[in-house]
Amino acid sequence: MSIFKARVQEFENTLAKDEIDLKALRQLCSNGVPDVNSLRPLCWKLLLGYLGPKKESWSSTLAKKRSLYRHFIEDLVLPPGLKENGDKDILCDHPLNEGPDSAWNTFFNDNEFLLQIDKDVRRLCPDISFFQQPTEYPCDIVVNSKGERRLHQRVVPSVLKSANVERKGLGVTKINLINKRSEETYKAMDEGQEAHWEVVQRILFLYAKLNPGQGYVQGMNEIVGPIYYVMASDPDPEYREHAEADCFYCFTALMAEIRDFFIKTLDDSEGGIKNMMKRLSEMLKERDLEVYERLKAQELYPQYYSFRWISLILSQEFPLPDVVRIWDSVLADEKRFDFLLYICCAMILIQRDQILQNDFACNVKLLQNYPPLDINIVLTKAASLR
Repeated sequence: MSIFKARVQEFENTLAKDEIDLKALRQLCSNGVPDVNSLRPLCWKLLLGYLGPKKESWSSTLAKKRSLYRHFIEDLVLPPGLKENGDKDILCDHPLNEGPDSAWNTFFNDNEFLLQIDKDVRRLCPDISFFQQPTEYPCDIVVNSKGERRLHQRVVPSVLKSANVERKGLGVTKINLINKRSEETYKAMDEGQEAHWEVVQRILFLYAKLNPGQGYVQGMNEIVGPIYYVMASDPDPEYREHAEADCFYCFTALMAEIRDFFIKTLDDSEGGIKNMMKRLSEMLKERDLEVYERLKAQELYPQYYSFRWISLILSQEFPLPDVVRIWDSVLADEKRFDFLLYICCAMILIQRDQILQNDFACNVKLLQNYPPLDINIVLTKAASLR
């Protein structure tokens, strides 16, 4: 039996048990999940806590969660006064009513953050065509209409330019460049169809509506992208059909762990982005003092490059298939984002010779536009550092 087949067999044996040994599963996933059957979608659901370890609970959990998600669409996506069958309710509210209890007032206020979501999802993962393609299972509530239920038609996008992930107050300016750019923004599908990016737009919109204390923050689209890609690529058509709902709950679970990255008032908390960058700097100092001193002498601080690395879990630094492989290891790690820091440290140390030779400008370009590299080299280096 080949090594690959033996690894697949290990996964299948672990997942075949009535109660999954999560510790054993984490150990397997840390070395990457094989791209066969439905292994990765199922493993991610378990690693993110969407499904519990007892297999007997899976059917009821999925049925309940998917039904609830459908209610979210009906209650929060449809315009006020529009029933699921397309009929109009008798409105006791008026579109010009600006009162705090006005459904229409809420509807129009939602369009402010919806515009940003629309811009962001129309350029999601431009290195592959997946998000521009139609889904096999468009949401019937939305597409079987004359357009009033389609979120992208509620806002009129202007010329979309690639934006960087930054926040005022961090000392980060326009120095953060993005190396993924799309020449054209994605087009919406005709009536009766939906592109994958339109589905992602709905997921992000519902997340923002259901989490008003946080709302939508630019960069969340890069977090939901890999999860949706994995769920919507499941070889099992039954699971693909419910990729949107399953992705929503997995995304929500992951955001519960990294929410501090996206809330400025929590920057200095233990899980905040400033503390994470500080830990990375200390890790680099401990592993390679010479590289640390070189970057320090050039005043090339972690916030100039690692803010995006950490907050977006490296989703903008590598092609999507590599990001998925990275996330296998990150999600499998019990301390989760400790291993992410080891990966970031490994990325710096792999470029050691270049960093020691380069001037400030070249090092900024090197770290902000990380060169193509076999991802297994990075992960092997990260594992050795740990």
